[in-house]
Amino acid sequence: MARRDRGKPQAPELNREAILRFIAENPGRATKRDLAKAFGVKGGARIELKTLLAELQSEGVVEGGRKHYSAPGELPKIGVAEIRHRDDEGGLLAEPAGWDEEARGPRPRFRVIQTSGNTAGIGDRILAHFDYDNEDGPTARTIRVLEKRGGSALGVFRSNNFGGGRIEPVERRQLEYRVAPDETGGAKDGDLVEVEPHRVARAGLPSARVVEVIGSLGTERAISSIALHAHSIPYVFPQAVLDEAEKATAATMDHREDWRDVPLITIDPRDAKDHDDAVYAEPDSDVANPGGFIVTVAIADVSWYVRPGSKLDAEALLRGNSVYFPDRVVPMLPERISNDLCSLREGVDRPALAVRMVFGKDGSKRRHHFHRIMMRSHARLSYEQAQAAVDGAEGDVSADMVANVLRPLWEAYQALHTARLHRQPLDLDLPERKILLRPDGKVDRVVIPERLDAHRLIEEMMIQANVAAAETLEEKHQALIFRAHDAPSMARLEALRDFLRTLDMPLAKSGSLRPAHFNHILANVRDTEHESLVNEVVLRSQSQAVYAVENIGHFGLNLARYAHFTSPIRRYADLIVHRALVKALGLGEGGLSSDDEASMEGTADTISKAERRAMAAERDTVDRLIAHHLAEHVGDEFAGRITGVTKSGLFVQLPTFGADGFIPISSLGNDYYHYDEAGHMLVGQRSHLGFRLGDSVMVRLVEAVPLAGSIRFEMLSEPRKLPGATASFHKARSRLRRPGDRPKEKRRKGR
Repeated sequence: MARRDRGKPQAPELNREAILRFIAENPGRATKRDLAKAFGVKGGARIELKTLLAELQSEGVVEGGRKHYSAPGELPKIGVAEIRHRDDEGGLLAEPAGWDEEARGPRPRFRVIQTSGNTAGIGDRILAHFDYDNEDGPTARTIRVLEKRGGSALGVFRSNNFGGGRIEPVERRQLEYRVAPDETGGAKDGDLVEVEPHRVARAGLPSARVVEVIGSLGTERAISSIALHAHSIPYVFPQAVLDEAEKATAATMDHREDWRDVPLITIDPRDAKDHDDAVYAEPDSDVANPGGFIVTVAIADVSWYVRPGSKLDAEALLRGNSVYFPDRVVPMLPERISNDLCSLREGVDRPALAVRMVFGKDGSKRRHHFHRIMMRSHARLSYEQAQAAVDGAEGDVSADMVANVLRPLWEAYQALHTARLHRQPLDLDLPERKILLRPDGKVDRVVIPERLDAHRLIEEMMIQANVAAAETLEEKHQALIFRAHDAPSMARLEALRDFLRTLDMPLAKSGSLRPAHFNHILANVRDTEHESLVNEVVLRSQSQAVYAVENIGHFGLNLARYAHFTSPIRRYADLIVHRALVKALGLGEGGLSSDDEASMEGTADTISKAERRAMAAERDTVDRLIAHHLAEHVGDEFAGRITGVTKSGLFVQLPTFGADGFIPISSLGNDYYHYDEAGHMLVGQRSHLGFRLGDSVMVRLVEAVPLAGSIRFEMLSEPRKLPGATASFHKARSRLRRPGDRPKEKRRKGR
């Protein structure tokens, strides 16, 4: 009888040379299982294979482990890489992690290919699929972002007597570095510098070289640069992106309506450099809509210039949004686009997407329609100019402009305001502070700008335009990114309910809660001692707004559907909505691409993270600026308000500066303080006196550290009698033994 395996190829002989040949001929798939299969290894022969591999590893002939063996210097198909550089066109370049240049030669570089939901940046570590044979050069396709971290670091250069120095970190989590004399980059003692760390030394401080001297630590630019670096915010445009922006030319009339005679105007802050929205209103002549209005909102047509797949588009997505600091803006788009071609300058032809909305006398929207237009702004006004003109003050706004443009706008706004009152969005009273700087970049003062009807008018008209965009795209079944704001979570509502009980204020059951319920609470405490406290606690109970492809509505605005449409110069979400409208309505070039649609969910996640990143950077910069300003006032006394209560202590804000400082719980006095989480207070165990969120207090400044943006206070005010403690206080108190209590003896067995 013939053997079954007759005719099958015989497995090669298992020896050192054969193993090395197989590893060399099969890069990326030389696992122990692959080797066993190739050599027909079974049973006891597995021990022989294991022994041979161990010998080859110990001799340095092969490297790897259980999952993959390779020749020294060979790269795997999948591995960890660090993104360290950009190429001339702004693309990201990655290098294999843990590369030993002494043993293996120069680091290879791979062009990074981003994938949906895995957007990475300079300094990040990624798990990537390496392609060595790509016709455009080696690539690393991102599988997953493993770690977000900076490839460089910021610090203060401190020189030594030997020509070199050390780098004092600007954040607690950063390392301290030593700098050799030939790697200082011309830095002087006290300069804020950016350094590139070398390999970590086996002993002593790690070393680094200075790659950029940013300037004196005392300047505002240096302080905001710390925040940019700490939060990995891109702020230098690659040359290829700038070149693409410079090549852009004026938009044509293709697929556009000529609206240059419509008296659209821009109303912006006095210091605005770009103007991306314009408005116009007129009474509706339709007899079926007596007392109604037609409101037009025109938004710069960024989608015409920033096309899907372009370098401008990739950089805009990487940034996600513009970031605003007290004396500079880090824009999402180069100035050629944001401050020139897409800025609705007075008397200059500019392309725009416009929505014409018809409202009834009561402010309810009857219908709307979008148009791709060419417009010409008829006036550039500041909020203060527009308000003063409508109020009848003398100024440089013509009587014709007041009568025919501003008055109709204000009358239309009154109708919209009526509808807003009926809709009842969440009405929190949280004034915004603005830092004013001196010419040297240091803090002059902090002000609360007056809130005018002109601000509210633009805000409400933009909200209505955003709603119209979401409604149109949903009606067309077009994919888009919504601005989503979920209702408060059950846990947060229960915490709020516990807190309100201490003020004898009920809160409706969560199933039926709407913004109106919160507004009723806020109205009840208006002009009382609890006003700021309740506003703070209600704010903290709310969910965070995000960008999402699923429509869950906007709880805070009390709207069923909402999308950002009105600021494509500074928000990538708005650019996506513009492209979606162009595609859905057949308005010409620059519409949503198939790649845009396929990666929509990942894009929403990316820009949500970019928004949080920007907010954190802006907040950190303000903290550092204020700490730098107050460093000269250590020992001074200030009136403040408690804005945070934790088990570690109290956060106190100085209204004059908008700065938060910390008071450790250990420094509050002789009493032992318990943290009442639900009541937002610290309560003394013996005295039952304490401090609560919202309390006005007097404090002394003990420490201000500009680099860290931290401020520490000493409490001068005496604790006060507080309302009844909540259940969380009694629970916390019961966990601790009172002073003088003796531990109970353990009961003996058998007793």
